[in-house]
Amino acid sequence: MSSNDTTNTPVTTGQPEAIQAVPVRHPGRWVSGVIILVIVVLMIRSVATNKNFEWGVVGDYLFDDSIIQGLLKTLYLTVISMVIGVVLGVILAVMRLSKNPLVSSASWFYIWVFRGTPLLVQIIFWFNLSALYKVITFGTPFISLNANDFITPFLAGMLALGLNEGAYMSEIVRAGILSVDEGQQEASSALGMSRLQTMRRIILPQAMRVIVPPTGNETISMLKNTALVSVIAVPELLYSAQIIYSRTYATIPLLIVASIWYLVITSIMSFGQYYLERYYARGSTRNLPETPIQKLKRVLTSNRRQPPPPAPPSSEMHLPGSLGGLR
Repeated sequence: MSSNDTTNTPVTTGQPEAIQAVPVRHPGRWVSGVIILVIVVLMIRSVATNKNFEWGVVGDYLFDDSIIQGLLKTLYLTVISMVIGVVLGVILAVMRLSKNPLVSSASWFYIWVFRGTPLLVQIIFWFNLSALYKVITFGTPFISLNANDFITPFLAGMLALGLNEGAYMSEIVRAGILSVDEGQQEASSALGMSRLQTMRRIILPQAMRVIVPPTGNETISMLKNTALVSVIAVPELLYSAQIIYSRTYATIPLLIVASIWYLVITSIMSFGQYYLERYYARGSTRNLPETPIQKLKRVLTSNRRQPPPPAPPSSEMHLPGSLGGLR
């Protein structure tokens, strides 16, 4: 082979040429986005310009002392009722999974009664407990309480909310326990751990990934369900608003005030629930979901100019030797 035959002969390496990506257009997204934006703007304009909402009255009573006191009572009632519900739910879930048929049946009966009757009925029932029992002794003659004095409206509402929540939390906890592989319990038994130790140290920590999300939803629902105790004159947020608008006849503005505070508290709870779910999801997924701050940072940085892609490798080959350079 002579050098004249090979000097200007190109040699390819078999690498494909770089393909320039063409952005895909989505006209439907733009159209739907514009329609939703127009609807939102029209709704905001309608609400802001309607004088019947009486936004001045809303501002006057938003931080009123009675409203703030009612809000604190609502939060206190929510926390106490959820503590009762969670503790009772864990106990009922363990009882439901017991191999003792009497214990399991007792748990099933409790869940059946409290999930099968409306919460409002339970609240009114506990409030009128003195019609059934004049004196409460707790099974011992040394304690004797007058039911009319002992069952206050707040205590009746707390018992109704907490005991009702325990029935729902028991099913949530039971689902979380059943989600843990049975081999975990067998391994702990082989290590000599008791059933209680296995449940406390092995099963429940792993079941939290399943238990936390619905528990957060139940907490938010509990906050809203506290409004039902207004029927027995518990001075929570809604009842405080009702007392004011029964005197001033500003019904709609006071209901808006109560709704604003409910939205604020539920938003804070949802934010905390998100990070709690993210914490317990660490061992179940490689890539944790982005936080709201991370999502915002990604959106802002994606709008910046991206650096140009690296140039594709050259298809020319240079061979040393007497042949010179192959081009």
